[in-house]
Amino acid sequence: MTAVNIVVLYYSKHGSTFALAEAIARGAEQVGANVKLRTVPPVSDNLDCSASSIPNSGYPYISKHEIETCDGLALGSPTHFGNMAAPMKYFWDTTSDLWLKGSLVDKPACVFSSSSSMHGGQESTLLSMMLPLFHHGMLLLGLPYSEPNLHDTKSGGTPYGVTSVVQNTQHSTKLSDDELSLAIAMGKRLATTSKRQIG
Repeated sequence: MTAVNIVVLYYSKHGSTFALAEAIARGAEQVGANVKLRTVPPVSDNLDCSASSIPNSGYPYISKHEIETCDGLALGSPTHFGNMAAPMKYFWDTTSDLWLKGSLVDKPACVFSSSSSMHGGQESTLLSMMLPLFHHGMLLLGLPYSEPNLHDTKSGGTPYGVTSVVQNTQHSTKLSDDELSLAIAMGKRLATTSKRQIG
């Protein structure tokens, strides 16, 4: 059977969201998925500036073709005042052509986020990322309470999707054990559901 193709699309400024993206990718790979990690270009408040077409470091920028041809999508952003970051919102604002074609209808998706405080708006950020995915007709996956660490975590993790909370003033991007376990579980769930969806 052909392996499913999962895209883990993230924006990360300081590295915590990227750490979650890598853990979700690892989980998806553990159940045999082919995974592409992708990011989006930054946006500038200076309208005369534009981002390079190739990132200086990290994974490549996403193309709409990669979104259109994936079997499942994990979408991640840091929390910016309880909302997804502007670069991620900007990308989704350019996807009307995919919406018109119904390119993403019935594809499984999940969301993830990070913040620098326990009550920093992670859940509202997750919900904000779900909205364009609902409009595209995607099937949104949460994280079920059958995951034991969801009951016990003192850091990140919600039933809406995985999260990370920076645990110290040095802004370490290292995930807590619970955050890592839940992110891997989310990746497995996304890949497994995507396999079922394509038959």
